[in-house]
Amino acid sequence: MIWLQNALAFLVTLGILVTIHEYGHYIVARWCGVKVLRFSLGMGKVIYSKRLGKDQTEWAISLLPLGGYVKMLDAREQGADSIKPEELPREFGQQSVWKRIAIVAAGPVANFLLAIFLYTVLFVHGVPEPMAKIRVASDTTVAYQAGLRYGDEITSVNDTLVQSWSEFRWKMMQASMAGKDAVLTVQRKMPGQTAGLKRFTVVLSTAHLNTKELEGDFLNQLGLNLAGSPEVVLEEFLPDSPALKAGLQVGDRVLEVNQKPLLDVIDFRQAVNANADKALKLLVQRGQEKLEVQVIPVSQEVNGKTQGMLKVKLRPMSPEMTVIQASVLQALYKSVEKTWDTSIFSLKMMGKMLTGSVSLKNITGPLTIADYAGQTSRTSAISYLAFIAVISISLGVMNLLPIPVLDGGHLLYYSLEVLTGKPLQDRYVEMGQRAGVFLLLTMMAIAFFNDIARLVS
Repeated sequence: MIWLQNALAFLVTLGILVTIHEYGHYIVARWCGVKVLRFSLGMGKVIYSKRLGKDQTEWAISLLPLGGYVKMLDAREQGADSIKPEELPREFGQQSVWKRIAIVAAGPVANFLLAIFLYTVLFVHGVPEPMAKIRVASDTTVAYQAGLRYGDEITSVNDTLVQSWSEFRWKMMQASMAGKDAVLTVQRKMPGQTAGLKRFTVVLSTAHLNTKELEGDFLNQLGLNLAGSPEVVLEEFLPDSPALKAGLQVGDRVLEVNQKPLLDVIDFRQAVNANADKALKLLVQRGQEKLEVQVIPVSQEVNGKTQGMLKVKLRPMSPEMTVIQASVLQALYKSVEKTWDTSIFSLKMMGKMLTGSVSLKNITGPLTIADYAGQTSRTSAISYLAFIAVISISLGVMNLLPIPVLDGGHLLYYSLEVLTGKPLQDRYVEMGQRAGVFLLLTMMAIAFFNDIARLVS
């Protein structure tokens, strides 16, 4: 049933985004005095419609759910002879170039406003997120050599405050894509000291990251991961578990392996995996009692490598959480900033794709979007609304690209009209439309190919 949930979440998402986008065109067209003939959700054959209002605008649902449109009184489509003389002042082409620019730009602007609204609601409500506490285990990583240690909390990146792991990752990605060093403000708990906290700065170089690493888990390449709970608790034993045979029990907390204190579940797994058929001495907390248990992990082949296994299930490693919350004005400011940053980052990514600096594999299509829509809708309403905000921004940016047949292409034509004082000749517009359709079909083909490749892999 997961595919059905994904499909429903995707259709709801698309319905919201298309409605908002097209309503932006519709409402500004009405403000500018243009007559709107049809408002359609979906493309192709109309399967349901109802006429409303003084102008008897047809509100329609069409067969293909991918997209929508607003059909205005336009001599280029209906023909000048078919328009009544008294309605000519309300024809789209009769409007000033600035009104036409406003009508066309209103769709993408509506998507940006939707994202700002959703983010504002989320920030006012409060968004639970993992804290920006890092896991640095290996002394060979860039992060460790720069001075970062397990459990350090990042409070700012390049003088910009971060309150959560997602904000930290976002600011690090911006710095990495720009090829800049990341100056981190770090807060560290000092064991055994009553003062408790030590604050300092660390400069983390990202210059060595190549394009492929930036497209993947680039934080892991730097040696940075999200820190989780330090507790290693046994929850369940699988059949023939050497841990059960050694006397371990459900609820035992493992503190040390071979007299080395454990950082977290990952640290314990790595120690077990690296010691197939070798005796390990575990220090275990059982209630108020501490005891030592010797256990020998059995060897098992995993992806062509021999690893040690204890055949136990551990309590999931949960990160320390915080709630990102703000007043209405603060939330509005954060929302505008987040929408702007995301838009600029999207444009930079597109630019890098055009120059070949970033792989075209980053182009995603409806299958990937449907998958994420389903995942976020199953997680929580907060996650789903945040997902809609991100896709709304992407839709707004995409439609502003100067590609004929998109809103940005029409804005390009009207901008040339402002500069030259006369509309672009019809033959040039027609040539541009053909090129735009070809480019969009190519992008759609790449997106579908990438979607299918992800599903197969």
